[in-house]
Amino acid sequence: MVRLLRAALLLLLLHGAAPALAQPVGTGGLGPEQLAIVVNDADPASIAVAAYYRERRGIPAANVVHVRIPGKPHSLEPARFRLLKAEIDSQLGPGIQAVLMVWTAPYAVACNSITAAYTLGFDAALCRDTCAAGQPSAYFNARSRLPFASHGMRLSMLLPTESVAAAKALIDRGVTGGFRPVPASAYYLTTSEATRNSRAAFFPPAGRIEAKKLDIRRRQAEALENAGDIMVYQLGKASVDKLDTLRFLPGALADHLTSYGGDLLGSNQMSSLRWLEAGATASYGTVSEPCSHWQKFPNPTVLLRHYLQGDSAIEAYWKSVAWPAQGLFIGEPLAAPYRRR
Repeated sequence: MVRLLRAALLLLLLHGAAPALAQPVGTGGLGPEQLAIVVNDADPASIAVAAYYRERRGIPAANVVHVRIPGKPHSLEPARFRLLKAEIDSQLGPGIQAVLMVWTAPYAVACNSITAAYTLGFDAALCRDTCAAGQPSAYFNARSRLPFASHGMRLSMLLPTESVAAAKALIDRGVTGGFRPVPASAYYLTTSEATRNSRAAFFPPAGRIEAKKLDIRRRQAEALENAGDIMVYQLGKASVDKLDTLRFLPGALADHLTSYGGDLLGSNQMSSLRWLEAGATASYGTVSEPCSHWQKFPNPTVLLRHYLQGDSAIEAYWKSVAWPAQGLFIGEPLAAPYRRR
């Protein structure tokens, strides 16, 4: 029965995606004037990276929000987070549709990610059983170009700043992505870690999307090696090997389904930061034990569909997760390599 339900959902998603994949690239999506940057004035790296991002993306000065979070805690208590959110929101204009937090830590609010707690509100009930179903996101597979206007949700993403030089390189990749169409591939790997393959049923079918110069490649393997044309890379794995042999194209998305990828500075499993360090432009991981619910991770078909339609990284990633409370979205939010220029 579970397999039948998965197959039915995949057909539904593909039915919506297939016509769109054959059409010209979309022209909408979020722009710099709709994004706010949140700077931690207690963190010199946050200040430096935020200034660089504002310059590279042309973010209006009015969209820069200043807060102070001393000590770089990995997680915030819910009460402290509520004050932080209120402080951020009080500085935002009505046209702001998304928020970029420029720091590495904090990245969690108890069992929730800081990005989900900001966008959806803190889900205290989930912390009693993190393996339970999460609250559904109204933005999952949505067509809306204005998340706050349409759904009352300001999308959020974290731009890590552990290395100022690496953060600037990440920003540059996002800005240059889509400067011109380039041949690329989307890789989907089914690994030997069975419990981490829960979304493999939603991998797009292998083939070529000629209008986008994109090849979809599905493999039964533990890791990708020596690939130089990566636009998407998704698999289920606690730790992904051979990242140093890969070349990610500007705007590339990459993530691995495992329990603690979003625990950026933890040591239990591979941090999602490794994807950005390897050359990806955006990624995703959960900050607390989610169990293997596919709904808590990016749905490969939905993610690819919206990215190819011209959505930015923050839009496509948020639209791809049905239950995002535990999931942390990281990277350069405005990267949109398939948006018509």
